Amino acid sequence: MKFPLALTSLALAAFLAAPTATAEKADSKQPMHIEADALKHDESAQITTFTGRVMVTKGTLVLRSEKLEVQQNKEGKQVAKLWAAKGELAFFRQKREGLDEFTEGEAETVIYDSQADKITLTGRAELRSYRGQQLSDRLQGHLIVFDNTTEVFTVDGKAPTGSSPSGSQRIKATLTPRNTAKDDSKDNSLVPLLQSSPRLTGGKP
Repeated sequence: MKFPLALTSLALAAFLAAPTATAEKADSKQPMHIEADALKHDESAQITTFTGRVMVTKGTLVLRSEKLEVQQNKEGKQVAKLWAAKGELAFFRQKREGLDEFTEGEAETVIYDSQADKITLTGRAELRSYRGQQLSDRLQGHLIVFDNTTEVFTVDGKAPTGSSPSGSQRIKATLTPRNTAKDDSKDNSLVPLLQSSPRLTGGKP
């Protein structure tokens, strides 16, 4: 039916439109394109589900997964959740405002919450940042939460029992210093901060 599809496009457009502290602001004014093999809209639950090779593009923002679910509550808050196909990973990528830099990530599930301004990656999670074409920072763990407003990364290697087929894994991080002569020639934004989960505090190395 065309009516649910129209509702879905408007809802998802509003969800992805809010600019963030680090995301490219021009993205909010760009048209949104969604491709999928199938769509199901549940008006009573305010849930729209896209399935089959899902691709969302909106300016510099790119989302790819096997399944995408967009849910809206009574207050109008919308959250998108992406699931990867079995054995694969869901993907997101977006340019940073005013810089030739990109942030991208992969995981078994990805939750994109524009109101909270956070991206949550769960299961074989990896978050990468690029300066131009050069990989600068890379984080790996079971759970990664990226707060766009504060630019704080929270990484957890421990998976709750039965939460993911990938299970727990050691945190791995590669962080490239920004205080170089090349970087001093331009105005850089805040350096991302790496924080471990409170559950890992005091743990054995």
